[in-house]
Amino acid sequence: MLESKKKLLALGMCIILLISLVSGCNKKIEEEKSVQQTGSNKISETPMTFSFWSADTTAGQMDDGFKSPVSQKIKELTGVTLEKDFAVGDPREKLSFMAASGEYTDLVYAVEYSNIVVDAGGFIKLDELIEEYGPNIKKLYGDNLARLKYSEADPSIYFLGLPTVGEVRYEPESGFELQHALLKELGYPKIETLQDYEDAIKTYIEKYPEIDGKPTIGMSVLADDWRIKISVTNPALFATGGPDDGEWYFNKDTGKAQIHLTRPEEKEYFRWLNHMNDIGLLDPESFIQKYDQYQAKIAEGRVLALADSKWNYVDAEQALVAAGIAERGYAQLPLVLDKSYKFADFRPAGYSGGYGVGITTSCKDPIAAIKFLDWMCTDEAQILFRWGIEGEHYDVVDGKRQFNDETFRAWKEDADFATKTGVGVYSWPWPGYGNGALDSNGDYYSPIFKQSIIDTYTEPEKETLAAYGVETWKELYPSEDNFEPTPFGVLWLINIPSDSEATIIMQKYDEITAKRIPAAILADPADFDGLWEIYQEELVDAGIHELEEEFNKLIEGKTKLWSN
Repeated sequence: MLESKKKLLALGMCIILLISLVSGCNKKIEEEKSVQQTGSNKISETPMTFSFWSADTTAGQMDDGFKSPVSQKIKELTGVTLEKDFAVGDPREKLSFMAASGEYTDLVYAVEYSNIVVDAGGFIKLDELIEEYGPNIKKLYGDNLARLKYSEADPSIYFLGLPTVGEVRYEPESGFELQHALLKELGYPKIETLQDYEDAIKTYIEKYPEIDGKPTIGMSVLADDWRIKISVTNPALFATGGPDDGEWYFNKDTGKAQIHLTRPEEKEYFRWLNHMNDIGLLDPESFIQKYDQYQAKIAEGRVLALADSKWNYVDAEQALVAAGIAERGYAQLPLVLDKSYKFADFRPAGYSGGYGVGITTSCKDPIAAIKFLDWMCTDEAQILFRWGIEGEHYDVVDGKRQFNDETFRAWKEDADFATKTGVGVYSWPWPGYGNGALDSNGDYYSPIFKQSIIDTYTEPEKETLAAYGVETWKELYPSEDNFEPTPFGVLWLINIPSDSEATIIMQKYDEITAKRIPAAILADPADFDGLWEIYQEELVDAGIHELEEEFNKLIEGKTKLWSN
């Protein structure tokens, strides 16, 4: 999104063969003039530009407009300029327009809506191009290259990128958050369940009804557009022991997946949110505030608690640090409905494949495009993307890369660090090695590893962690060995064909959920059960069981594809 992952589901139409594209563009491989020469990174004898469009509405917030030092270094080394554009509003509208017109940018990152482009024949198949022009792609992905295949019905590779390879997760992505100031005031109590969380919020807000002259807010959630899934509905899954599989929960007892909001356990999470609203501990603006209003409210330092993914509030938290009130930042906690559950943020899923950046049929030079993506997989590019320029952003000390003091300070504190330097801009959604992956010299490809993370913690963070006897937030969470790895990766990375009835049902499900969940949370507690029953009945009427049946077939197909 996660998620986010980002983390939603998709639409689309049919496929054309690569050979048609190549001949249609008059780019026969044997006549290609833009082949990268040995010892040179130049993709073309003359400068060239690739247009790129991303369906990730959050990615544009950290984009550098191809003006940063890192972007200019890319141009210097390869001769390539990227003209980047990002979705505004619902990305499905733009992708559907592209698919209907047959006109795309050269490169597209369609996230969970990739099937709109695949089914419309808008992405070219990359298998032959990778085989002939992608030695670095093959090196980076290794055995995981096979997991980039689209589906059992169409085992072609259409895009590269997600997730990164060799990723070691040092920090949790999701959880429930409480301010350091609150925890310190209460003597760092044991906070393991939602009841503990509620009690802590209530105790603090009774003692401090105002912060800096404004009303203290207990818990705030965000329901703005697709973010309702991140801050409102996903936490119900997490608090009842489910890993982040998007809208799905895989029941090991039945061997089947179901829409997670149909689980009786999750009903009790929303009953608890309804209770929080009833006693005045839930932000009354939770279901009307926009993302920028949510961020601004957090940045004021008066929101005691969140139920969110770090990436969704990190900018506001950095604003607190910049304002000198880091104690109003947040501890990340793996809270559960009761102690019978384990928070499964670190459930191992293996390499999931899924989706990434694809070359479209509108690209006039697909061979140059694949060579550019191949260059992105080189060590030279990977180090540039994650560390910046040697001598400007980092130095090599005793054989290891490290940020210089100025860069490290900005990396730690400046919310605009990525846009100013370009460092980190190309870590997502482009192909790459993950945090914790090592190069041939045993050095980290990424500056994000356990000690570097610890070094970025604020003093209030370090105080909180020390009080709980750990060094990192991950250590508060159940570790990977508490969970069985899945044979199918992450469920939200499985594409539902756009021409299936399941796609229409999923859209109905989203619409019903966006209406019924807030209504149930904000209702009089006496009405909660009735409203929940109406919600479940509407899901059944919309065809939720047919959706689940179709999706379970896709899981079986993916499991077969990966086992071959």
